[in-house]
Amino acid sequence: MLDNTNVKTLDRVVVRFSGDSGDGMQLAGNIFSNVSAGEGNEISTFPDYPAEIRAPQGSLSGVSGFQVHIGKGVHTPGDQADVLIAMNPAALKTNLKFLKPGGIIICDSDTFREADLKKAQYTTSDPVAELGIDPQRIMLVPMTTLLKETLKDSGMDPKSVLKCKNMLALGIVCWLFDRDVEAVLRKLQAKFAKKPAVYEANAKVIRAGWDYGHNTHSSMSTYRIETESVKPGTYTDVNGNTATAWGLIMASEKSGRPLYLGSYPITPATDILHELAKRKDLGVKACQMEDEIAGVCSAIGASFAGHLAVTSTSGPGLALKSEALGLAVIAELPLVAIDVQRGGPSTGLPTKTEQTDLLQALYGRNGESPLCVLAAASPTDCFTMAFEAARIALEHMTPVILLTDAFIANGSSAWRIPEESDFPEIKPRFVSKDQLEAGWRPYDRDDKDKVRYWALPGTEGGQHRVGGLEKDFKTSVISTDGTNHEKMVMTRREKIARIADDIPELKIGGQPDAKTVLVGWGGTYGHLLTAANELNASGTPVALAHFRYINPLPKNALEELSRYDNIIVAELNTGMFADYLQSKLPGKYIHRINKIEGQPFMVKELTDGVKSILND
Repeated sequence: MLDNTNVKTLDRVVVRFSGDSGDGMQLAGNIFSNVSAGEGNEISTFPDYPAEIRAPQGSLSGVSGFQVHIGKGVHTPGDQADVLIAMNPAALKTNLKFLKPGGIIICDSDTFREADLKKAQYTTSDPVAELGIDPQRIMLVPMTTLLKETLKDSGMDPKSVLKCKNMLALGIVCWLFDRDVEAVLRKLQAKFAKKPAVYEANAKVIRAGWDYGHNTHSSMSTYRIETESVKPGTYTDVNGNTATAWGLIMASEKSGRPLYLGSYPITPATDILHELAKRKDLGVKACQMEDEIAGVCSAIGASFAGHLAVTSTSGPGLALKSEALGLAVIAELPLVAIDVQRGGPSTGLPTKTEQTDLLQALYGRNGESPLCVLAAASPTDCFTMAFEAARIALEHMTPVILLTDAFIANGSSAWRIPEESDFPEIKPRFVSKDQLEAGWRPYDRDDKDKVRYWALPGTEGGQHRVGGLEKDFKTSVISTDGTNHEKMVMTRREKIARIADDIPELKIGGQPDAKTVLVGWGGTYGHLLTAANELNASGTPVALAHFRYINPLPKNALEELSRYDNIIVAELNTGMFADYLQSKLPGKYIHRINKIEGQPFMVKELTDGVKSILND
């Protein structure tokens, strides 16, 4: 496609799309990411939505961003971009800080009008000079003019024409990074399969963007991104919410239990409901309930009826579900509660990311209500951990809270679609015919792991009641005896503790023999891994311990952490996991790196933080 005399080959590159929330930056970024994944690149994306539902067009507060990191050895969306696409002066102004020194800017020069500059709070008529941008590093493209010329014979109204501008920018980016335009068009054709006229218009615009770059800026270097040697298979990019939904479907298939989701829409978890609602063909029942409490209570009912029962939410909804989760704990019913964490408290920052629901997940119920808590590490790991949450719930007869966050839920990574054989069979603890004939009772347990047996409605001889009142350990009837209550509390606690025998042990990465260990959990994994690699490469040896199993902890976790002189926990809160570990390691002082800005860590923040702690 390109003249190879003017092509630079790079291991990796970061591209940031930015514009008004209605400019289609997420769509353009997603298509570019998907095509890059299909060409064998590793990818990591970060959609950065504005908090406002629809800020005034062209205003600073209404800018939406989408950052993607592609290439080899990619674990984060990148701290700063090599290329910034800015669709208007506001996007240029707010996103320039995310551009590396010497990075390239592609900007719509048609938006440098007096009214646009005023809305973006410029004080001069020359935004390039006002922002101190090197004119050699910016492509000022008359996108609006070019767009109108390209579609002048399309018969589309002016408003519809302007909706195609993101595809013009995408065409220019495809030229810059040697992406296969035909692959882009295939993605677009699938999206607009029922709207052929819309597809034809956008396809024409993408080609116009590619041609503009090729013909007008042939003197500027273009880039070819190296690919990884990957395991053969089918690859795509997938975001965390979609991966979560698919992981639950896999668990349903492997367990033989029909999947039920009772949920209420809430940002940023709603896409799990949307995805599962599409899967009636796989027997999924997805119900949008009237509120959060109805969502979890309907799931508990479905669990009693023998389903793989799930409820999904974010932090405020998890608070509303707390009483019902306590019911699932005392009834000892399998249930998966997915919490896609966002900025809080209350409504807080609904489109931004945090890890501030950890203590709520661990302790946010009345009475002694232990349950299993897991956390996904990346968008693709959401598939694995959703499957694992369902497996533990069904095999250990317990509610499980799976923590993801807005960063990995909305972000995407390149993913190899797994084979069915890659995941084990899930074996629910059904009551046997022999047990029923011997006089089974609802709270009869396996002596080894304290798990009670599950009798599905309609099982002959298996009629029973469970509920929120305490039951007698031996007879399973309602009991108010204090000694019995303590025995049941300790038994439920022990049941959760023994899950540690059924999960992987903690693996230490980085330089395991270092004196310092960098610790994290959940969606910070890619940033911590990259930071550990950079620290080790620069002569600051660190080990890396990252947790996906929170309660119970892996059974070797405390022993492994005790070996280190310096334990540094990095998390997107004020130190919740650090406090949790400190309570279990009273003889150790735990250092902390914390951030609560609604944004993921930058790798530099972590490397600088570790060095600062070690140099104190």
